[in-house]
Amino acid sequence: MKLDFVSFVQGQARKAPDTSASHAVRRWFFHLGGPGLILLGVIDSSVIPVPGSVDAMTIILSAHEKTLWIYYAVMATIGSVLGAYLTFRIARTQGEKAMSKRFKPRTIKKVNAIFEKYGFSSIAIPALLPPPFPMVPFTIAAGAMKYPVQKFLLAMTIGRATRYAILAYLGAKYGRQIFAVVVAHGWTFLYILIGVAVVVFLIWWFGFRHKKAALAHGAD
Repeated sequence: MKLDFVSFVQGQARKAPDTSASHAVRRWFFHLGGPGLILLGVIDSSVIPVPGSVDAMTIILSAHEKTLWIYYAVMATIGSVLGAYLTFRIARTQGEKAMSKRFKPRTIKKVNAIFEKYGFSSIAIPALLPPPFPMVPFTIAAGAMKYPVQKFLLAMTIGRATRYAILAYLGAKYGRQIFAVVVAHGWTFLYILIGVAVVVFLIWWFGFRHKKAALAHGAD
């Protein structure tokens, strides 16, 4: 049974009837609301990756109850961070075997090089970016390389909270128009818009940090 949450978004826009088992499961997550986002986030980030599932459900729920968009962003973040932490702990226990069992040597070498160079950012930025940008390899690399738990959780939380806050806000602000964009142009088009928003945020963030560092240096 394939849980295609992108199709669920498209169905919401078209109001198309769907009596399949997978639709029933998606409706079940929808009716669970916030707790459903936590459960879906844990599943997506650890057990059975369902790309775009948490994103889609965050948009749908926020569009349905606009005043609760912050709540849904928080619930999605909690679920995703918990799921990533489970993967992180497993990789931490298995060490290098965690990487070699799932990825090709070339991928392992590339991921490890990025992680060793950027550390915190190599977790926070993938957590912020939408699919198809990979998150799991960096989560496993962090665990296998014994990255500090507190830093891992902080990086994941910053990335996921920012991402889901953007999605929830867009869902609450534009509602059905978001669904129409997915139907007309596909999920990729929506992610391009989100990617632009993420880039703007990153530019602001690094500019803010640079300005703060400059002020601190001037004070010295």
